[in-house]
Amino acid sequence: MRTLSVAMALGAFVACGPAAAQAVDCENARNTVEMNICADRELAAADAGLNEAYKKALGKAAGQDAPAPYDAKAYEAALRAAQRAWIAFRDADCKGVVPFEWGGGTGTTAAVLGCMSAKTKVRTKELNESFGPQ
Repeated sequence: MRTLSVAMALGAFVACGPAAAQAVDCENARNTVEMNICADRELAAADAGLNEAYKKALGKAAGQDAPAPYDAKAYEAALRAAQRAWIAFRDADCKGVVPFEWGGGTGTTAAVLGCMSAKTKVRTKELNESFGPQ
């Protein structure tokens, strides 16, 4: 039930429209809707960084020159499996546990998005440290 409430809250602040969302000054967010818009922006930026790091990691995996079972195909499959598992963990923790910590209050949506952003940034750092620039 709480997951449904979070989903409804996420939809509600997105429904305010793109023009209104663009006008929000995230340095001076004044209400819950603005805080949610800013948290959504932060998550979008974090997700873009993660996608870039993940593509680099996949590129490095594709360049793996080793015999099986450590060949490029196995490396890529392992990386994809790890990323899917990580996304499932992030979402279960942030969307499942965090709402309980907030009791479903008005700060829940921003807290969920903030949790997702924080975990996404950590994962991005991990991928960049493990796979580095190409």
